[in-house]
Amino acid sequence: MAAPSVPVPRLEGVSPEQFMQRHYPQRKPLVLKGIDLGPCTSKWTVDYLSWAGGTREVKVHVATVAQMDFTSKNFVYRTLPFNKLVQRAAEERHKEFFISEDEKYYLRSLGEDPRKDVADIRKQFPLLEGDIRLPRFFQEEQFFSSVFRISSPGLQLWTHYDVMDNFLIQVMGRKRVVLFSPRDAQYLYLSGSKSEVLNIDSPDLAKYPLFSKARRYECCLEAGDVLFIPALWFHNVISEEFGVGVNIFWKHLPSECYDKTDTYGNKDPIAASRAAQILDRALRTLAELPEEYRDFYARRMVLHIQDRAYSKNFE
Repeated sequence: MAAPSVPVPRLEGVSPEQFMQRHYPQRKPLVLKGIDLGPCTSKWTVDYLSWAGGTREVKVHVATVAQMDFTSKNFVYRTLPFNKLVQRAAEERHKEFFISEDEKYYLRSLGEDPRKDVADIRKQFPLLEGDIRLPRFFQEEQFFSSVFRISSPGLQLWTHYDVMDNFLIQVMGRKRVVLFSPRDAQYLYLSGSKSEVLNIDSPDLAKYPLFSKARRYECCLEAGDVLFIPALWFHNVISEEFGVGVNIFWKHLPSECYDKTDTYGNKDPIAASRAAQILDRALRTLAELPEEYRDFYARRMVLHIQDRAYSKNFE
């Protein structure tokens, strides 16, 4: 069984000034309601999206299971015309399919050249850009990307973190989002930026015994809701219905802190990557010692890191 969840606070009619002064400094998730998003929440039907997106080809994830796992890659990448993707993703069962008639689809929009360009709905989907007013609760120079997403009903994305702040705008359908604090990373069985625990509602505690110690924060998003996900907060997203959303990522840190080759917003800051490389070298040096000494000095290193680097300013 999953641990009891802490509800994510929901606030109506928060202005940009109120958000930045009262809520943003707390660095905790928050659902914003009543934000003027334009006509997208009523306009972006399956038929309209199919027309507006047209036949341009998009790269999609195709999975035969609901719980997608980026670590084991239990999905395949395929290419579809955008209008076909929308129609298939809205279906429970398909007459046309790649693997199985109940396969699920997930689109995460990309830049023109994903190796060089970030996703930007204004460039990749210009006919849709006029329908949505993106909340600008930050300075223009902080903007990083706007990612257009489509999910089949029942699809669940793996638990992961991003290194930039994020507004998840739910345009169509209903999503359930479970979040974990960065301070609970030690309980999430990480592989890189992703958790190995796929079934967060009924985890295998024999395999992942520490997972029950992680505090869950949870919310359900309806069309028109905007979820603020602070950088480094782990999140797992379940599309309870055919879902359409847009993420806005922006830089919380100065631009020079980020890897300039990062087009997804998920590469660790330069200083963090450099520190991890130094730690790897230190561990290789420790490996030269016999086990008893290696264990002792590794524990001393951990205590040193806790004393020098762990924050005492957060819950």
